Amino acid sequence: MRSTLVRRTVLTASAVSLALLATACGSDKSDAKVGGATPTPSAPASAAAQAKTDAELGGLLVTQAELPTHAVRAATPAELAAAASAGSDKPECLPLVKAQSTAPVGTPVGRAGTKAVALPKSAGDVLGATVTSIALASYEGKGADAAFASVKAAATACAGGYTGSQSGDSLKISKVVPGAPVTAGDEALAYTAVADVDGEKASTELVVVRKGNIIATFSAVSPSGSAEQPKAVVEIQAKKLG
Repeated sequence: MRSTLVRRTVLTASAVSLALLATACGSDKSDAKVGGATPTPSAPASAAAQAKTDAELGGLLVTQAELPTHAVRAATPAELAAAASAGSDKPECLPLVKAQSTAPVGTPVGRAGTKAVALPKSAGDVLGATVTSIALASYEGKGADAAFASVKAAATACAGGYTGSQSGDSLKISKVVPGAPVTAGDEALAYTAVADVDGEKASTELVVVRKGNIIATFSAVSPSGSAEQPKAVVEIQAKKLG
């Protein structure tokens, strides 16, 4: 039997998929380098850059009108609270676990989040839809550089696996491998975290983008157990950051 955390992840993804897709069908879709790092010229976040507040970051989140191929809704307080409880059996892996859970890495000044579910081509594809959690975090000084570097270091140190936890449940990750290369922001990382659960594999696609003093994290799962890298979501969200 799958672990509690796996079952909860799958059930949550399924519920989110069905709820968001039902909403989308009733609307007009308008608003009411390990780790797959793709080297781009890395511009350090300016120490003088002003960190953005929660409200300011909220205005930078991708919207339904901008992402018509998905159903979009804001993250709930319960989801944010669950993400904040993310932990690991290996301290060196914690930044990676936090990124997977879209919990803040380091100490940001502002945070904002939303979810996007890929619209299926047919009703039978609903439970295979990729659900992407998107989190933005803004830092003072060089906090964004440090947060990005810590995720990269954690993915290297923890490529052989670790156990992540959230709200009292745990999940064994067997390996972390480079994801499809991503070019976005000032620097970007992409990973696939693979879990072996009773002979079955479940994967999470993780993309982390730094633009100035903002970190954008994309964590994608699917009720089917195998998520796709959310390329369209990453591209559109990254463009909104400038």
